[in-house]
Amino acid sequence: MKPFFRKTVFLSIAFLLLPIFSFSQCAMCRAALMTGDEQNTAEGINHGITYLMIIPYVLAAITAFAIYHVIKKELKSE
Repeated sequence: MKPFFRKTVFLSIAFLLLPIFSFSQCAMCRAALMTGDEQNTAEGINHGITYLMIIPYVLAAITAFAIYHVIKKELKSE
């Protein structure tokens, strides 16, 4: 197994396991929304949730592109 591919697999697994350790964020968001009366607080929380939702998709796309690039390069060398 090539070193680049090995690192890519390791990082992919690490990023897949990362959400398991971050479940406490939901309780913090709920507490912030219940104590804040301003619209800005809720809007900020919603933007934060959107950013947190987009990041895994971007990482998956980058990983898929890197794997595609490595496979394409190996097929050309053969």
